[in-house]
Amino acid sequence: MKRFPPPFAALAVLSVLAGGLLSMPEAARADAGGEQGEVRKERRAGNVRPLREIERQVIPRMNGMQYLGPEYDPAAMAYRLKFIQNGKVHFVDVDARTGRIIGQSR
Repeated sequence: MKRFPPPFAALAVLSVLAGGLLSMPEAARADAGGEQGEVRKERRAGNVRPLREIERQVIPRMNGMQYLGPEYDPAAMAYRLKFIQNGKVHFVDVDARTGRIIGQSR
């Protein structure tokens, strides 16, 4: 049995995986990308606002809080922006279609 040196074996595996992903239908690729794949699909379709636009609206309103980052819920079509202040995490839920704040919690 012929053995390939490790770099060639890794390259062969990567090319097989990449070829399989590229041949997938768009919906399957979105699932493969999870949360990010879903939000990209919705952005391309014009169904949701860009995250950066929503962050520009919300972050200035959160006086004294440090921004930790976003999550996207494809079922609710909502972003959850996470902030921290004095050791407590705060969540701001934003409708991804309109940019309107729909809830806040700690």
